[in-house]
Amino acid sequence: MLTSRSGGQLVVDALQIHGVDIVFGVPGESYLPVLDALHDSSIRFIINRQEGGAAFMADAYGKMTGKPGICFATRGPGATNASIGVHTAFQDSTPMILFVGQVGNDFVEREAFQEIDYRRMFGQMAKWVAQIDRADRIPEYIARAFQVATSGRPGPVVLALPEDCLSAQACVADTRAYNPVQASPSAAQIAELSTRLAQAQRPFVLIGGTGWDQTACLQLAAFAECQQLPVGCAFRFQDLMANSHPNYVGDVGIGINPKLADRIKNADLVLAIGPRLGEMTTSGYTLLEAPRPRQSLIHIHSDALELGRVYQADMMINSGMREIAAALSTLPTMSTPNWSTQLRQAKAELALWQQEPAIFKQENAPLNLWQVLQELQVACPADTIITNGAGNYATWAHRYFLYGGLRTQLAPTAGAMGYSVPAGIAAKILDPRRTVVTFAGDGEFLMNGQELATAVQYGAAVIILVFNNSMFGTIRMHQEREFPERVSGTQLRNPDFAALAQAYGAHGEIVERTEDFSAALRRALTHTREQNLPALIELRYDGNLITPGASLANIRASAKKAGK
Repeated sequence: MLTSRSGGQLVVDALQIHGVDIVFGVPGESYLPVLDALHDSSIRFIINRQEGGAAFMADAYGKMTGKPGICFATRGPGATNASIGVHTAFQDSTPMILFVGQVGNDFVEREAFQEIDYRRMFGQMAKWVAQIDRADRIPEYIARAFQVATSGRPGPVVLALPEDCLSAQACVADTRAYNPVQASPSAAQIAELSTRLAQAQRPFVLIGGTGWDQTACLQLAAFAECQQLPVGCAFRFQDLMANSHPNYVGDVGIGINPKLADRIKNADLVLAIGPRLGEMTTSGYTLLEAPRPRQSLIHIHSDALELGRVYQADMMINSGMREIAAALSTLPTMSTPNWSTQLRQAKAELALWQQEPAIFKQENAPLNLWQVLQELQVACPADTIITNGAGNYATWAHRYFLYGGLRTQLAPTAGAMGYSVPAGIAAKILDPRRTVVTFAGDGEFLMNGQELATAVQYGAAVIILVFNNSMFGTIRMHQEREFPERVSGTQLRNPDFAALAQAYGAHGEIVERTEDFSAALRRALTHTREQNLPALIELRYDGNLITPGASLANIRASAKKAGK
């Protein structure tokens, strides 16, 4: 026999049916009935200090688990704050559901207090946006939201919750738990792929995107090893293959190894499994020319609409990652001596690329960031999770840190600043046994550094490295390249980040010399393990050393020489 439940109770009951264990958000009066229902539920509500941080945490949850990250935000300003996480989840193909409080149906279309039409606001940055106007349809809408967020190309869904709908009572049956759906390659497609691959002289495999699990990653690695194929990981998907694997040859994104870029350009077959082949992964659509690449291209993606969107591939396969990886793992060995030779060359090129850059010796820098990365690698377990946001500082993580495998990297392909700290905290809350290290730029940290309060409140013992060069480094680099010696809008006067961390209740210290980092890292690791609280190390370094391969002075000189 059905019992009457409030709309708020129906929302929480539906979340429990679909396996939700954690939600992130900032409380708001617009969804008080949901907050009340959460009080007696098994769901853990993580209170954030700003909705942008909450939405980023939900995105990180989606990346870590493959299940939709859940975020709650109040109407108007709360929703606009959270929108950055929705956009990030859309471009990153991360499953996520944002629930937004809404004015009651009796006030709708009057521009009531904080009223926004969320269908129009989120229309271009979500897979589906809807408003639940009747309490008895809440289970239906939420079941569909989970289905849409996880099927095909994963992504965000936004559901608006009018206040009167949440307060209303309804007698309605619950739904079953959602069941994601993915396409599979046909036998004929696998046969054709095998034929095309066997005929290639210089094949290259590029993997990326979401929808992978541990089994799929291992199957893909076994396929590459069996065929002696070089594998590159798309921009900020470096954890799809353990970077120590004999077939891993580097990341394909911003600051790509020039040797690796040439290898892709000169390949006669590129097998792209999972990536969207967007601007960052293709180096501004130069590794593969649009719309018709010089290389033969086999593009495999979970969304049929993504296939042929930019590139007219020679072969297009609509498939989920688990499905294609399982099929590839059954192919017979077809590698040639030429393939194995090319793989050895690519591995040698990667090893050279990851050696200490000459710029530190040339500039006699007090703090050697390459050495920092070497010591971090040694001190941290293989399953350490590295998070970062946007900025030149992230190059150090991309180029020099060896990721241990699936779900050891959390970073926004959308290039969102402010992602690093919330993502690191979410990862530590989800898996407190693992070491989590956050890379944050000085400008990037202050966009969501307030979530340190969340970390302290919930005992999320993340280690945060703040790369402080007193500038918005990426923009300054481009500024010097285009407008040398005309610095405008990129200089920063920063707080004492270590003191700020201590004010929040975390451990904090400053490192300015290479020889001091190892001891500081040991203290941070000890603090996080023994005190179950976060630690922050501020790395103060010369802003002239803008990337591993270039200084601002050199960039400025080259620009002036070119007549800019």
